[in-house]
Amino acid sequence: MNDARLRLYVDAQFTSPYAMSAFVVLREKGIEFELIAVDLETGENRTSDYASLSLTQRVPTLVHGDFSLSESSAITEYLEDSFPDVPVYPKGVRQRAKTRQIQAWLRSDLAAVRQERSTLVVFYGQKAPPLNAVAEVAVQKLIDAAQTLLADGREHLFGQWSIADVDLALMLNRLILNGDTVPALLAHYAERQWQRPSVQEWVNFQRPEL
Repeated sequence: MNDARLRLYVDAQFTSPYAMSAFVVLREKGIEFELIAVDLETGENRTSDYASLSLTQRVPTLVHGDFSLSESSAITEYLEDSFPDVPVYPKGVRQRAKTRQIQAWLRSDLAAVRQERSTLVVFYGQKAPPLNAVAEVAVQKLIDAAQTLLADGREHLFGQWSIADVDLALMLNRLILNGDTVPALLAHYAERQWQRPSVQEWVNFQRPEL
């Protein structure tokens, strides 16, 4: 089944952090795949054709032969299990669990940060107004956690690069690229992650005008 054709469905503006995460994993693993853009603005994700592939009618969705899967962390874990030669998760059981913890947290918490600093800041260079009080609390929570994880100035979260590094860097870059104050250690960390060729490929996609 590993030699079956793969397709990755992403948003047409290339602004979904979750689509980016799945894209980066495919690139890091050197897997051949077809990239297909879905226009969320026109509701293309709600058509019957797309709904037949994506249970959640969201992006990203991965199709591998006759198998389809949505939700980014499920996709990246599936790719790790199916194509293990180039790992994107740590090998240790506890470190892998910590990686999943970070991914789940960044996707389920910090909603105020995502609302106040959308990925249009990251990928379109938009500037957002000052944070509201609720978002400031969420930002401090993000910074506290990131500083704890990276307290010794390490280059990666778990000794070697993992997909959680990209997920965390993107969340930090919502602030950094808007000009918000972020501790230098975290800014340097995010910049290092951002320079990976797989990340830069996504960053440099030609995007439609807003």
